[in-house]
Amino acid sequence: MPKAGHWYGLAGLVVVLDQLSKWVVLNHIEFGQTIYVAPFWNWVLTYNPGAAFSFLADQPGWQRWFFTLLALAVSGWIALELRRHPEQKLLSLALTLVMGGALGNVIDRVRFGAVVDFIQWHAAGYYWPAFNVADSAITIGAILLVFSTLTAPDRKCPRGTTDKKEIPR
Repeated sequence: MPKAGHWYGLAGLVVVLDQLSKWVVLNHIEFGQTIYVAPFWNWVLTYNPGAAFSFLADQPGWQRWFFTLLALAVSGWIALELRRHPEQKLLSLALTLVMGGALGNVIDRVRFGAVVDFIQWHAAGYYWPAFNVADSAITIGAILLVFSTLTAPDRKCPRGTTDKKEIPR
């Protein structure tokens, strides 16, 4: 049975892979340079001072610390949840990926004031916003979180609450 430490280790691996990929990109691609990989995929170094899809990127700088504190708070909550439910593998994997991705991007915000993005997908002249390994982990974690919630077995309502099955007729 997995323990919380195993999940923390996996989150650490996500952070390491994220930071390693960004180190390679920062040492081999110039800012704004585009490297063709495939008809739908480029490498391009950009910095995102906002959140997903450059949300709040146009703000004067407060968002750097807001998103840093938010990611640290969410990661702290996830760390507690992983201690409470390490045996729930799908849920724990989902939370672990979100935590590892969030912490990977926190490192960028503290170091650079923005998140390093470098993966760019496109099709028919339409470009998806650039992203990174941490963003991918967060996205996959969020999808798994929804899936684990939708497929979780029914649980009995906590004491003091009722559901339709408990209402006397």
